[in-house]
Amino acid sequence: MIPPGSALGALAAAAADPGVSITVAGGGSAPVKLFLLLTALSFASGLLVSVTCFTRIVIVLSFLRQALGTPQLPPNQVVVGLALVLSAFVMAPTGNRVWSEALGPYLEDRVAPGDALDRASVPLREFMLRQTRDQDLQLFYEISGKPRPARGEAIPMTIVMPAFMVSELTTAFRMGLFVYIPLLLVDLLVSAMLMSMGMMMVPPTMITLPLKLGIFVMADGWRLVVASLARSFA
Repeated sequence: MIPPGSALGALAAAAADPGVSITVAGGGSAPVKLFLLLTALSFASGLLVSVTCFTRIVIVLSFLRQALGTPQLPPNQVVVGLALVLSAFVMAPTGNRVWSEALGPYLEDRVAPGDALDRASVPLREFMLRQTRDQDLQLFYEISGKPRPARGEAIPMTIVMPAFMVSELTTAFRMGLFVYIPLLLVDLLVSAMLMSMGMMMVPPTMITLPLKLGIFVMADGWRLVVASLARSFA
């Protein structure tokens, strides 16, 4: 007598009922895909700032906001939204390659999860290495104590990702400095003029803010900044 609640009882019931099927090692991939998708979404914010152009864009836009003297305008939601849209625009070719070479075939059960991960890392690695300075790569090879690979060998992502982030921070602060200095000169010029006229009680920001906004608008500043950001990843 087979106990109905045991594993053998479940197998016997499945054999007796043709509507019940049991899959072993190879079937039932939909729950696994759902689990991997939810896991990837939980790390989405970390991946956004570590393997995409989002970090550079949002830092430069924040520098621009401070240089204009409007730390609350545009609001944070607008700055982050613009950075996300520009990041999607810049990362579109890389994202298309990841989908066609890795994610699409994996969802269609044509490649294994490990192979899909390896395929997805190739376009991401190529994008990051184009934006990474050689001295930053060398820095993390020296810290890790690993020998640098020969020409043609793939650089591991454990080296590429931190080197890419350091390079992005360096590039973002350099671009932010180029944005900040011209507007800072306006502040210095107005302050010097007020001092020379003896108007020391007049807040300089009362004059510099509309002046900087006027210069920025007349120069079509948003178009110039966005174009510079997008072209910096070419």
